[in-house]
This record gives sequence, structure tokens and C-alpha cells, in this order.
Amino acid sequence: IRKTIEEQLQSEPDTETTNRKFLKYPGVYDAEWEIRFGPDNQFRVLYEINREYNEVHILAIGMKQRNRLIIAGKEARQ
Repeated sequence: IRKTIEEQLQSEPDTETTNRKFLKYPGVYDAEWEIRFGPDNQFRVLYEINREYNEVHILAIGMKQRNRLIIAGKEARQ
């Protein structure tokens, strides 16, 4: 998981791809961006970008189970 996060966010974390998208509405933890990866794209990384300091802040890492997002063993709700 760590390796994929580093690969995805090291360069151009604000460029949309098939599995990286800007969230039209603030997501869980007010995340602006989401990455999907892993078997059946089950893993989700929610993050925001601080352009002033050129930083990416990871807000949560979770697993998608059907239509539910599980973070730290609990269903995340917006």
C-alpha cells in the first residue's frame, strides 16, 4: 500500500487519471482527492494538496466493501 501511495502521489498528485480523481464534493474528512488501487480497486486513499508548501496530506486510508468505505474498522460517512 505504501509503495503504491508513494508512486501515485510523488509527481503530479493533482492530475486526474483512471484511478485518481478530484472529488466534486468534499469527501470523508473533507478530502479533495481520492486514489483507488489494489485487487478490484478495493483500497482508497483520501488526500488533500497544500499548494503553498507543495505538500500532499493523506487524510485516510480505507477499504471499499460494496458501497461502503471502511476506515479503521468503521464505516465512514460524509
